[in-house]
Amino acid sequence: MTSTTNLATARTVAAGLHGLRERAPANLGADSASRLGLTDSYVEVDGPIGRLFVAYDANGIALVHRSGEGIDQTDAGGFEEEYLSTFGRPVRRVERAPERIDVAIEERVWGRTRNRHAVPLNLAWLPEFERQVLIKTLEIPRGEVRPYSWIAAELGRPLAVRAVGNALARNPVPFVVPCHRVVRSDGRIGNYGAGGPEAKRALLEAEGLDTTELEELPAHGVRFLGSDTTGIYCYPSCRNARRITPLHRVPLRSTHEAERAGYRACKVCRPVAAPQRMAVA
Repeated sequence: MTSTTNLATARTVAAGLHGLRERAPANLGADSASRLGLTDSYVEVDGPIGRLFVAYDANGIALVHRSGEGIDQTDAGGFEEEYLSTFGRPVRRVERAPERIDVAIEERVWGRTRNRHAVPLNLAWLPEFERQVLIKTLEIPRGEVRPYSWIAAELGRPLAVRAVGNALARNPVPFVVPCHRVVRSDGRIGNYGAGGPEAKRALLEAEGLDTTELEELPAHGVRFLGSDTTGIYCYPSCRNARRITPLHRVPLRSTHEAERAGYRACKVCRPVAAPQRMAVA
């Protein structure tokens, strides 16, 4: 076969291939980047008390809001405007988030997995103290609560109760970082930025917590429960406290009363004394 023939054949094949070419969809690159979590995107998903908008970027989940038209809810347009105002970048809606975001939603919003994956979050833009508060809040187990004073003490700032409350009130990623599991320092439910006390109760009840009992105990001055068989005292919602049978349950008003009676603090919930100088959050 001559070189002329070879050249003619190559041109024929090239022309045929050119005729098969189709332009890629305009959004192909953006969709691929979104599935990899490399762009600012958001999805709408089911939540325990309604639908949620969950926005994320290359670093992780950045903004969460209840979707809808009621109080403490927003529509898609409002959510996109809030994201742009907060981060200075637009966010685009997609049908499905990348796997790491899906896993975080399943694990943190629904509690459906128990592998304790690291939560992909974008909190770098927050002040250091607020970031510490949110990261500490992630440690509170599903179906349990801790007071604002617990977080303050765990962070080595036992008098910063109000600052903790303010940080949680500004939580940009509720439901993922479970600020609904933080209650007032006197043990009462308290307020909630993503729907008020009723939404907070509904979330806790969805996690299996008896909120009626939770509020009745502090109403009678009870802040801790002790076991007269183990000699350990806990926050009432602690998994260990819920194992105490009624016959062996000892109501306690303070850490001082508990320790004076010979009880030891639970190593799981790590109960702390209420700070002497504070405004209850």
